[in-house]
Amino acid sequence: MKTDFTGRHFLKLLDFTPEEIEELIDLAADLKKKKKAGELVDVFKGKNIAVIFEKTSTRTRCSFEVAAHDLGMGVTYLDPTGSQIGKKESIADTARVLGRMFDGIEYRGFGQDIVEELAKYAGVPVWNGLTNEFHPTQILADFLTLREKFGKLQGLKFVYMGDARYNMGNSLMVGCAKMGMHFVACAPKKYWPNKELVEQCQAIAKETGAVIEFEEDPMVATKEANAIYTDVWVSMGEPDEVWEERINDLLPYRVTMDLIKNAGDDVVFMHCLPAFHDLDTKIGKEINKKFGLTEMEVTDEVFEFENSVVFDEAENRMHTIKAVMAATLGTKYFR
Repeated sequence: MKTDFTGRHFLKLLDFTPEEIEELIDLAADLKKKKKAGELVDVFKGKNIAVIFEKTSTRTRCSFEVAAHDLGMGVTYLDPTGSQIGKKESIADTARVLGRMFDGIEYRGFGQDIVEELAKYAGVPVWNGLTNEFHPTQILADFLTLREKFGKLQGLKFVYMGDARYNMGNSLMVGCAKMGMHFVACAPKKYWPNKELVEQCQAIAKETGAVIEFEEDPMVATKEANAIYTDVWVSMGEPDEVWEERINDLLPYRVTMDLIKNAGDDVVFMHCLPAFHDLDTKIGKEINKKFGLTEMEVTDEVFEFENSVVFDEAENRMHTIKAVMAATLGTKYFR
């Protein structure tokens, strides 16, 4: 690796240059190749990390834990009942305590300000596993997946369908701007990202050759797309009126085979999961009971079609997270 990432935090892609992002993806690809070949990379024996989950997750937790074990490290999992973070103990004090015991800290939870404060006081690398505003480890996995399929990132047309105001829409827009891609957010105007972040990404795009666009018509947005991406529209725990409004607003932006066919033969479908594409889950049944839907942000036909790469993305979470931890804990081992 050309860049020494040792000791750095991984909080948002805005903090990294395009070249640095490419290096992390390169390292992830190399680590994936080594894992498939059965080659051990347990160079961090004796190190330990803490993973803080104020929001639960299947993929993020498993990715950090398997990646850490592959690198030879121990892992301590802290859920909302397992720590006093922000309750009996301040973020700063929690960071200073954990930083004395662990070599790295992952945080998945609420405001970006929380993970930024952890990083300020921890004294060890802090990694963002998801906040309300950003989800950078997911974007590395998405971009590794795209590079595996297309051999490049520069110039790919990437369409994000649905609510683009939060962590996935924000992070994908930033990532596409950094990597010189053609990003399109397709949604009603009130679901577009905030103006300040859009302006930041447009400034980045001038340097990288990226295109940042916003479109309300799904057929216009998806024309000649290389990738169509979506995410869940609502979260459990939000009031029914929010669900109803959002579903009514976003139903025209469901990813269907008509949009896939409109894009072109090589288009891939992407989703960060979990997806509401059938009635095989408790939440799926609840949505069906309340709103009469059998599928929500994506049809089951699209989710299961041959160019759906959702499970490639899920696997690549582990490889890219491993790369982030490996690089920030000791770049010298992977030069």
